[in-house]
Amino acid sequence: MRVLVTGGAGFIGSALVRHLVLNKGVEVLNVDALTYAGYLPSLRDVEAKPNYRFLQANICDGQAMARAFAEFRPQRVMHLAAESHVDRSITGAADFIQTNVLGTFTLLERARDYWSALDGEEKQTFRFLHVSTDEVYGSLGADGLFTEETPYDPSSPYSASKASSDHLAKAWQRTFGLPVVVSNCSNNYGPFHFPEKLIPLTILNALAGERLPVYGNGENIRDWLYVEDHARALDLIAMRGVIGETYNVGGRNERRNIDVVRAICSVLDELAPANRPREELIEFVPDRPGHDARYAIDASRLENELGWRAQEDFDSGIRKTVEWYLENEWWWQPLRERYGGQRLGLLQTGTK
Repeated sequence: MRVLVTGGAGFIGSALVRHLVLNKGVEVLNVDALTYAGYLPSLRDVEAKPNYRFLQANICDGQAMARAFAEFRPQRVMHLAAESHVDRSITGAADFIQTNVLGTFTLLERARDYWSALDGEEKQTFRFLHVSTDEVYGSLGADGLFTEETPYDPSSPYSASKASSDHLAKAWQRTFGLPVVVSNCSNNYGPFHFPEKLIPLTILNALAGERLPVYGNGENIRDWLYVEDHARALDLIAMRGVIGETYNVGGRNERRNIDVVRAICSVLDELAPANRPREELIEFVPDRPGHDARYAIDASRLENELGWRAQEDFDSGIRKTVEWYLENEWWWQPLRERYGGQRLGLLQTGTK
């Protein structure tokens, strides 16, 4: 099996690449432009493996993508390359439109060219998995869950750009027959998570004795998914998902942002005691524009039709995550020196 992964140096992408190379033994071509969140040390465990290759290229570069398809001849494409993070999209929306919309269009076109020239079983078994986010659905009230039939209602430039790319992927399947499957996931967390995001930011700020910023009153709710569970789900969806369908991936772990921060403080106080409870470092900061109140995923289709189950609940996953950051300063310290303890974007502190 030859799998072309875009965005494989990012957080979720690198987890997927490690899973495919180390656990599944497939041949992987990782295509990544290495923008600010692309970080090759996340792939240290696979970089010397004979079934792993890396290509630094931008998905907006049609010629580079055409060469990648022609030379690697993938049997599967798993498309994760995207500009991410809501705050950054508020002040820099153009990059999100360029990569998430035009880049996805370019990749779909080059994949269509390649797939159209295949014959027989190669053409029959080819798959294109487009990986997206639950943020395309907008904000939930106190009750209910996002399902695959929930209407799109994006709130930010980031989620609007991802919604656009979802629609493109589905349209290329319906119009041209390209064998596309789409996935939408809830908030990921775990090892190798870029330090500006809520969970790693909280861990590293708490270790340094710095303030722990939380947007608004901390009541915004997210459904948390351990990244290695997500990687397994993506592999399963690409392998067995029905063409033209969407599969929601969620951990069934709803938590208020303030409770996430408090849980991290509790685990750190146990594993790496400080001179005072780290919860005292929490600081509420002004909310960001268009901050969705609640996300929660109904993963029943994925569970019932494809047999996937999350292996980590939030308590086990957050402990594993904190332990990993305590044991892997080699990975995060260079990033910490570049970005400090701030968010990148319109508001420099807070949560996703």
